[in-house]
Amino acid sequence: MIERFTQLPQSLRERSRFHRLGTPGVPALLTHPDWISPAPVVIWMHGRTAHKELDAGRYLRWLRASGPRGQGIAACAVDLPGHGERYDRELQHPRATIRVLRQMLGEIDQVLEALADPVWQGVFDLDRVAIGGMSAGGMVSLRRLCEPHPFKCCAIEGTTGWVEALYADGGPWSVEHDRTSLEAMDSVRNMGRFQPLPLLALHAQEDRVVPLRLQEQFLEKLRAHYLRAGADPGLIRLVTYPHTGAPQEHAGFGKFGNDAKNEQAAFLAAQLLN
Repeated sequence: MIERFTQLPQSLRERSRFHRLGTPGVPALLTHPDWISPAPVVIWMHGRTAHKELDAGRYLRWLRASGPRGQGIAACAVDLPGHGERYDRELQHPRATIRVLRQMLGEIDQVLEALADPVWQGVFDLDRVAIGGMSAGGMVSLRRLCEPHPFKCCAIEGTTGWVEALYADGGPWSVEHDRTSLEAMDSVRNMGRFQPLPLLALHAQEDRVVPLRLQEQFLEKLRAHYLRAGADPGLIRLVTYPHTGAPQEHAGFGKFGNDAKNEQAAFLAAQLLN
């Protein structure tokens, strides 16, 4: 049995498949409630130095979610460039982060097109698709929403769309990058076309990698954009957790991990199954 498959609990393995999607062959972990009936799907991206198999409890909660429009939410969890099945030591270095974000941004639509392939027999309902991610994966998600998109909602963790400010703030992200590339990946600079949608942001109050205040400041700017667009800024919700005990208060939510996963699953069920 493939080693990465054995990393998953039996209850998840039974409803999971590994596949490479799109022209670049993006490695994906696909989960589905029954592989027969159309189900909504979440495109999920992990953080830097992690991999798509991380946090099986997240995907299990999605599979068990329920609502008036059905039972279960599918997942399409992908490896960032240079991570997981496409490991590249150089691409995991902080100096390569913007390159990784830009490449993943260009791959998202190819992943969506691959899920629409007749080979899947319509089990992924792309009229009910969400996007989200943790840390670097969340940055890609927010930047993708600055262009026309099909997504119904977004769920992010430990991230910010104000990438330019993050790099200017010091800490683990203070690596010199090409200014043009940095600005291209910054969601504040590209916010004009951000199509308002329900958004849930989870964050640790003491996060030492992506400071909470940078996410709060980004979301303030995004709420102002929603108002200008005639949308309800209340569609944006930020949930924070006090001292979690997680590594650098960033990698997961430690003792609040169960609460965070349940919060996210309930949000996705409300948006995709109601």
